[in-house]
Amino acid sequence: KWLGIVMLILALMSPVKDEPYELAPKKGHEIALILDASQSMSERGFDMNDPSASRFDVVKKIVRDFIKTRKNDNIGLVVFGAYSFIASPLTYDKHILSRIVSQLQVGMAGKYTALYEALAQGVNLLKMSKAKSKVAILLTDGYSTPQVDKIPLDVAIDLAKKEGVKVYPIGIGSGVQDYNRAVLMKIAKETGGVAFGASNAQELQAVYKQINKLEKSEIKNETFTYLKYYYFYPLFIGLISLMLYIYLRNKRGSA
Repeated sequence: KWLGIVMLILALMSPVKDEPYELAPKKGHEIALILDASQSMSERGFDMNDPSASRFDVVKKIVRDFIKTRKNDNIGLVVFGAYSFIASPLTYDKHILSRIVSQLQVGMAGKYTALYEALAQGVNLLKMSKAKSKVAILLTDGYSTPQVDKIPLDVAIDLAKKEGVKVYPIGIGSGVQDYNRAVLMKIAKETGGVAFGASNAQELQAVYKQINKLEKSEIKNETFTYLKYYYFYPLFIGLISLMLYIYLRNKRGSA
């Protein structure tokens, strides 16, 4: 009898235990894709298999293919011309990101090239990242336009270094003077990245495949806590004890 009463009281107290758990961390990078949408990106002939396609059309297709391969990455998008803007914050939703890329247009940020401002914008996109590996992939086909580029090169590089962002600049174009190789190499060297050049679509595909081999890093996940209740056990024992007590008492009474 008393065992049953004690167990029922214990069950009413609802004993509970905190059980913290953490989801398995995702392996991947946090990546800022920085795309040049200045007027020069409308030039054609970059893809030998489709001469009528503009540079920007080719870039969009290759970038979308690249996005599909980075399943575990948190990717954001910066677009620039005479100014830069964030077209997409960091996201794991590759479908939405791919759709945004497909809707980009040449000249939507002006016809000039604010290259260093765009780099700084990409770094800011990654500023709050908890990933061990933060990467910016900067694609351009031109030189910085001093009249519109509000941020000096050294300031943009220092910002990337401070935030631990490794920059992979990609220069595209068929001519030797199409883009500033020296600047792209400086950006890569000082941030721990690698500078690439591509004179056609096939070479650009190869560049993104090479970048795709980057070492993976962990992105910290939140720890959750759930409450595990133990009231069932004393409740079960208490009910069985009281039922047994009533049964034995009735049995004695009938005897």
